[in-house]
Amino acid sequence: MDIRALTPDYAVSPMIDPEHMPAIAEAGYTTVICNRPDGEIPPSHHASVMKAAAEAAGLTFVENPVLGGAMTMENVTSQGAAVAEATGPVLAYCASGTRSSVVWSLSQAGQMSTDDIIAATTRGGYQLDHMRPQIDAMAAQKG
Repeated sequence: MDIRALTPDYAVSPMIDPEHMPAIAEAGYTTVICNRPDGEIPPSHHASVMKAAAEAAGLTFVENPVLGGAMTMENVTSQGAAVAEATGPVLAYCASGTRSSVVWSLSQAGQMSTDDIIAATTRGGYQLDHMRPQIDAMAAQKG
């Protein structure tokens, strides 16, 4: 696993395997968010399989599939709600961690400064500086 903490309470990862769930729970995460649509992955990693593995490990599982290049406002709202409702640290995954970083960044707009959001994703290895105008616009819209 390649878990990258963006904040003390939110981390992202490229695709994980069902058998990783116990280690994720042992690492202190309480919620796993799947940002990868089933259509991109084999049946062995579909959300239903991942959910069963997560729940068996005592984790809350949230399915919020983000289609590459087609993120919706519902995705942003769902991600923010899942993070806000979590009882502890959250791990979100997709193909590379980028979508999980982007949807989180937009969900945090207005709650964190744009500079802090971009610094957090940069520390995690995701260069989202080009999203500054979108994050600022989202913050203004929420404002």
